[in-house]
Amino acid sequence: MPVNSRYSDEKFESLMQDIIITLEKHEADRDLSLMVLGNLVANIFVNQVNENNRANMVEQFCSVLKKTTN
Repeated sequence: MPVNSRYSDEKFESLMQDIIITLEKHEADRDLSLMVLGNLVANIFVNQVNENNRANMVEQFCSVLKKTTN
């Protein structure tokens, strides 16, 4: 998603490929995949982002997601 990242392209691509392989392994269709990924994202925000910063980070995430899908 981001143009500049602190993570290497290799690390990002490897993790993304692992997630795709897992979804395919479970024959997850579009709806199930989006449900799982949405719950994963929500879990990350709830458990890894300070409550004081959460709303702002969620807005930023949603904004980037909208930009990448238009």
